[in-house]
Amino acid sequence: MADAKGLRVNEQIRVREIRLIDENGEQKGIVPTIEALRMAQDRDLDLIEVSPNANPPVCKILDFGKYRFEQEKKLRDSKKNQKVLKLKEIRMQPKIGSGDLDTKSKHVQEFLNEGDKVKVTIRFRGRELAHTELGFDVLKEVEKRLEEGTYVVEKAAAMDGRFMSMTLASKVSKPKSKPQEAEKKEPEKDSDQQN
Repeated sequence: MADAKGLRVNEQIRVREIRLIDENGEQKGIVPTIEALRMAQDRDLDLIEVSPNANPPVCKILDFGKYRFEQEKKLRDSKKNQKVLKLKEIRMQPKIGSGDLDTKSKHVQEFLNEGDKVKVTIRFRGRELAHTELGFDVLKEVEKRLEEGTYVVEKAAAMDGRFMSMTLASKVSKPKSKPQEAEKKEPEKDSDQQN
């Protein structure tokens, strides 16, 4: 009954001696594995190897089901708190109209305001490949139409086969609404203190 992460439990622990921690978190010192296993069975709990690389390995007396559940819960919580950076891509052609360029630039600005990275790509077809400077001009025009101070050019315009692209990263941090919520809560506290 081993966990997928390679935890050894009960009879799977094959070393002669272990450093034992009981169910209350108290250290019992270095104990023979057979004796520790007997102690765990007497309490209807499991002996779990929590630090196999230590010398001797560290084992705890715990309920394995609860332990595994808590580990999975910690893993889920850490995944919730991770910030996932998304890379959005906007594609254009070198012969793009002014109105279309405005629309695409607005989309780029929206993505940057949301805190995402944006890859602006120009696709060259056929003979357009002989005039890559047109694509460079389009990318510069996109930059001009964006709000200053909201982005950083992470990767400058460069050719990659039939495509020219540049990557923009956002300077805007997503959790801007939290300070406003804190400001709203503070006056309520002041009104409570006055009463």
